[in-house]
Amino acid sequence: MRIAIQGYEGCFHQIVAEEYFGRKVEIVPCDTFRKVAEAVKHAEADYGVMAIENSIAGSIIANYQILQDENLQVAGEYYLPIEQNLMVLPGVKLEDIREVESHPMALLQCADYLDEHPWKAIESDDTALSARHIAEKQLRHTAAIASRRAAELFGLEIVAPAINTVKNNYTRFMILKRYDHSFPSDADKASLYFRTAHRQGALLKALMTLEGVNLSKLQSYPVPSQPWHYSFHVDMEFECMDDYISALNRLQGETTEMHVYGVYKKAINQYIYNDEQ
Repeated sequence: MRIAIQGYEGCFHQIVAEEYFGRKVEIVPCDTFRKVAEAVKHAEADYGVMAIENSIAGSIIANYQILQDENLQVAGEYYLPIEQNLMVLPGVKLEDIREVESHPMALLQCADYLDEHPWKAIESDDTALSARHIAEKQLRHTAAIASRRAAELFGLEIVAPAINTVKNNYTRFMILKRYDHSFPSDADKASLYFRTAHRQGALLKALMTLEGVNLSKLQSYPVPSQPWHYSFHVDMEFECMDDYISALNRLQGETTEMHVYGVYKKAINQYIYNDEQ
């Protein structure tokens, strides 16, 4: 099975692909999220893994537009806890480090830890790419911030685990496939987008139709061809298919355009689960 991911070997997208589908999958690295979607659409990959939102940084707005443009189906979702680790070549000590290399977001996530050390921060395109760079160039005075999987793949040692400031940081990923209208018999979640008339109260009327389902996500994003007009992405959870179908039929009556991306089995969000307990 070929799985398209955004990023490089050892990145968080690969971790999701391997945890969702198993370690025996073939990873198809892509430079951008758009290329992930195109790889799935053109059958260069069987599935794609695409981050859609982070518990700290929020939604990745551009990816909602990709979903709409490429007409892909959401086959599932996955919540991954994001842990950033400081890694070096075997034998390198903390006192040997002069530079730290990683993606800008990872450097920001670890700012409190990095502020305690006099190291120069170097930005890169990807956390895993930084780990590979250190391994390939045998850089003994440079550390990388990346995942445990990256350390494993490139033979690096983790000298400081979980250095990210916020420990309960999660990213939600969508599993994409070519559109075939199929869904699992135990499906209890759906993702879709809709538009309403551009007049007072139109959005409120649309949302009031969603009785009987749990609206777990509502995200607006611009319509590029119509300034100040918006599409609305919705994730809804439901206990039975009849509740979902009834809500969908009511919603359709209050919208000018609607498209269901997929109906699937919701993933366990461990942080929310623990919080509720």
